[in-house]
Amino acid sequence: MYIGKVVGNVVSTKKEAALTGYKLMIVELIQRNTQEKLEEIVAIDLVGAGRGEFVLVVRGSSARMATKKHDAPIDAAIIGIIDTFDE
Repeated sequence: MYIGKVVGNVVSTKKEAALTGYKLMIVELIQRNTQEKLEEIVAIDLVGAGRGEFVLVVRGSSARMATKKHDAPIDAAIIGIIDTFDE
């Protein structure tokens, strides 16, 4: 799992059918101790996260498992909203 911050969203009017109904968010993955930005990724949102919120992100097969769509082209998924974390 990764810690990230939602920094935006992606609007796509045409996309793979397996992605229909999912909100696509831009997430900035961060280093927890320094809050250094590691990279930006696009992740499907499974929990209703909003811009500026810190989130838990899974990637790869874990992201597909979270959706129960094992053949969907999903590489990253937001699976939790972080209320607090110790630094």
